[in-house]
Amino acid sequence: MNKLPVIVSMGGINAAGRTSFHHAYRRLVNEVLDDETMQSTWQDLARLMKLEQTELTQETIQKIKDGTLIRRIESQHFDPANVYYQRSASLHHENGFEFSLKKRQLPEVIPTEWQITELDDGMVSVNCPEHVDVLLPGHYKMEVSSAGQLPSGFDPSQYYHSKYHPRGLTMTVFGASDALQSMGIEWDTVMDNINPDLVSVYAGTAVFQADEYGAGGLYQNPLNGSRISSKMMPLSLPEMAADFINSYIVNSVGNTGTNVGACATFLYNLRQGVNDIQSGRARVAIVGSSEAPVVPEIMEGFSVMGALATDKNLNKLDGTDNVNNRRACRPFSDNAGFTMAESAQFFILMDDELAVKLGANILGSVPDVFVNADANKKSISGPGVGNYITMAKATGLAKRILGEDGLQRTFVQAHGTGTPQNRVSESHILNQVAETYGIKNWSVTAMKAYVGHSLGPAAADQLAPTLGVWQHGYIPGIKTIEYVADDVIQDNLNILIDHHYVGEKGSEMLAAIVNSKGFGGNNASALVLSPAQTETMLTRKHGEKAMAEWQQKNQHVSATAKQYDEKAINEGIEVVYQFGEQVMTEQDVAIDKEKLSLTKFKNNIDLSFQDSFSAFLD
Repeated sequence: MNKLPVIVSMGGINAAGRTSFHHAYRRLVNEVLDDETMQSTWQDLARLMKLEQTELTQETIQKIKDGTLIRRIESQHFDPANVYYQRSASLHHENGFEFSLKKRQLPEVIPTEWQITELDDGMVSVNCPEHVDVLLPGHYKMEVSSAGQLPSGFDPSQYYHSKYHPRGLTMTVFGASDALQSMGIEWDTVMDNINPDLVSVYAGTAVFQADEYGAGGLYQNPLNGSRISSKMMPLSLPEMAADFINSYIVNSVGNTGTNVGACATFLYNLRQGVNDIQSGRARVAIVGSSEAPVVPEIMEGFSVMGALATDKNLNKLDGTDNVNNRRACRPFSDNAGFTMAESAQFFILMDDELAVKLGANILGSVPDVFVNADANKKSISGPGVGNYITMAKATGLAKRILGEDGLQRTFVQAHGTGTPQNRVSESHILNQVAETYGIKNWSVTAMKAYVGHSLGPAAADQLAPTLGVWQHGYIPGIKTIEYVADDVIQDNLNILIDHHYVGEKGSEMLAAIVNSKGFGGNNASALVLSPAQTETMLTRKHGEKAMAEWQQKNQHVSATAKQYDEKAINEGIEVVYQFGEQVMTEQDVAIDKEKLSLTKFKNNIDLSFQDSFSAFLD
């Protein structure tokens, strides 16, 4: 058996709450879970949202519900009814203009037609001709007021010294730290069992760090009378999430980077991690994405494309004058566009041998991720053929692993953006694949209905609740819709409107396919196996004795992970952020022909390559 990449931990945050220990998943399906099960999740959200902790009342729970999932854009981002802008104007007066200002406010290159007169207190008087070009400040009402936002009151920048860090990077630190501590195994223990270069970190954004501390400030400050800081350029780069994880969270010298693929970015990075584990280039992979695009410029850019659900179009669907922000995203029903969102999601994978050896938690496994482009098409934003290929490959692999009967016990986490074009194109793809492989009534759901479209992390927002199905047994239904649109092809599909029970710990489902259709033709589909199916396969490979030993070790690992969760709920989260710690220089490096050693690591990096190319020289 090839090396199987096993998911051993997850962490992060989106509009539903904290990812680890299935808290965000439970927020999605809270209606069907009992009060005892929901208690810890409500408490966790109350702490994150800085709500009163003395007693968890129904009033508090209602505040939590109101302050999570898709909702009206809140003031912590901006006021969609009062967005700042500047309009260019030409002023004319037949007698010219005279005004005064501080001397230091004069432009560096003074127009030749200006006449400057020195005044007292560092002031000058300016006389200029009858024509002056100016920028007039103003405000406008944005056509879109809905977004999937992190829980109200939660600020990731408050969890560590984050001065001038873009929001997406503060979310990265919180999310990756959450995943690391949720593993239940000390990172030093992991590193003591592998060579230090056998770690892969793939994480980034689909766009860039877009707020005032990143590219937003880089582009806007010169026009707003402010300076560009030394941090704005480097911290705006898409791969900076991986860089922060390597340098400040796990102290990694292994494989790194990000593979940007628009809305499929997370699955592209997941594929990199899976490939590294299967090829032996890594034994551990940290994979994720963090995106904070709820800023006026990014949203306006998508809005003018006609991609976002505007208030006007939502009202038209509902026949009302009062926009229903909660139901802004309506996958596979009559809809008006997608809903922007922010999210940070991170997953830790190990090769199966290491996972068994360390007694790691088994949340599922990823045998492969398939990526294909759309080929020639009329519009770069239009659908193409690539997603047929990725879905067919992922389904074909599921059949190979699970067999004909097992294939019937799978479900689909659809891309499900909530756009009129997606509901037709993706439903046709899924329906045709189901028909080809003889899948009857294939269950399909779409998480963007709850948390919106977070661009880079979007598929991770689908993967996390997929794993939740195998903990609590419910596939979340698309609760923002009341019916499936007439133009949706669903002969072989069961598009879930209500939460769908699939047995204790999701036992009726052996696998799921997470699908992503990215802008520009970036298609990806991942096959994800259930924990039970994963354990069955590992037992076949490693034997019952090895798995019994794994189970014994896992008791301690699970208990340690649970302690972290309980502390996070009751006392709050302490993130891992090791700025300036364990720094290595050239004094810490020793090299010979067989190995490279670093003072901060127990094991060496192997330089005795075993390649298949030297045979060409014989």
